[in-house]
Amino acid sequence: MQQYLLTLLLKLGVVTALASFLVRSNPFKRMLMREQRTFNQRLMLALSFAAIFGLGSGIRVILPSYQAVDLGLEASLLAGLLAGYVTGLVSGVLISLPGTVNGELLTMPLLAAAGVLGGLLRDCAADPEDIWRFSPLPGLQLRGLLRDPVRRRRALFQVCLVLGILFTEFFRDAAGRLFPGAIFSIPRPSDQPLSIVLPYLTGIFAVTLPLKIWNNARNETKLVEQEQLLMQARLAALSSQINPHFLFNTLNSVSSLIRTNPDQARAMVYRLSNILRRLLRKHDNLSPLRDELSFIDDYLAIEMVRFGDKLCFEKEVSPETLDLLVPSMLLQPLVENSIRHGLSGKLEGGVIRLRCKAEGGRIRLTVEDDGVGIPPSKLATLLDQGIGISNVNERLKVLFGNDYRLHVDSKPGVGTRIELEFPELHAGAVSAAAAPPLT
Repeated sequence: MQQYLLTLLLKLGVVTALASFLVRSNPFKRMLMREQRTFNQRLMLALSFAAIFGLGSGIRVILPSYQAVDLGLEASLLAGLLAGYVTGLVSGVLISLPGTVNGELLTMPLLAAAGVLGGLLRDCAADPEDIWRFSPLPGLQLRGLLRDPVRRRRALFQVCLVLGILFTEFFRDAAGRLFPGAIFSIPRPSDQPLSIVLPYLTGIFAVTLPLKIWNNARNETKLVEQEQLLMQARLAALSSQINPHFLFNTLNSVSSLIRTNPDQARAMVYRLSNILRRLLRKHDNLSPLRDELSFIDDYLAIEMVRFGDKLCFEKEVSPETLDLLVPSMLLQPLVENSIRHGLSGKLEGGVIRLRCKAEGGRIRLTVEDDGVGIPPSKLATLLDQGIGISNVNERLKVLFGNDYRLHVDSKPGVGTRIELEFPELHAGAVSAAAAPPLT
């Protein structure tokens, strides 16, 4: 009896290890995330089951003492539950091949039937998620039967699934006794009443454990996807805060020039059309620095019409940085702040300097002006209250986590210097990853 119990416990350990091994495969995990699969995807899932669980059956045939590694019946039922009749049937047939070759002629019909039964049980579920919620505890099912119709149907499915597992185990046990050697089953002691119940309990848990392991992996993947979607939504919200702020100020400038200088107004409208084209088109969270500088040139061309010779813009950009990726709409809020809050209140105007270089795998950007500066009291809360600066800081935080630096240094009457530093990103690397590096 002790040897029998040890074999059953080893069986549960093996099914847990195999389920954990399978879920480490990204293709298998992606297949688990799908509820609707093409015919080819169902075949691929069947081949995955056959490769792992068929190997266990083959080991048991070659080494008869390794009885705990043969999980063909449970795997066939699981394949049908997860992906329907085709996957269950093909998995059952392929997994049964080692036993059939060994002369166990009832193995293939039983495993194929178990796979089809899994598909039937899948169709009985009101919601595919009910399969992942499976619990073998009968008390939960009985409480569900007394509640609302949706939960009652869910509970009935859980009961049917338990009965399906028990039925397949009963058929294997009965066939093994009526036709010795025609099908594999772990020999149980005939003089122990407990040995009658244990294989059925083991069968239930051999189906439950993989479902729980794979469902945990599905939930983790869903959480990651939801976090990425949340980050994308936050970035979109931040961009929508920047764009109206910029457009409002630019359109005011255009309105003034239309009355005072129509020729310059037409030139501004052309520049503005370039800006609007950039703002209104669908763009990614990251864009080449070259595009950001082109955007700044159009923006400043509009501002310089109003400021005239009072506004000077200087660029010191290393050529190797032009094709590196930076967060979209990163520079415009900083340059706009320099103009609106640094230079607009200075009668003689001033200079805005933009510097960019790449060093040690990181990009360093500096926006500096010689404007009126920021009072210390306001500087202390700038990252929380300043519209442009706080948005830039928040976007960098979403994209790079803590792997960035934003420093603002300002002295009243001297000017303001904003320094940014973040990882160097290349277009090829981001395209290969299919997304910007999010933390």
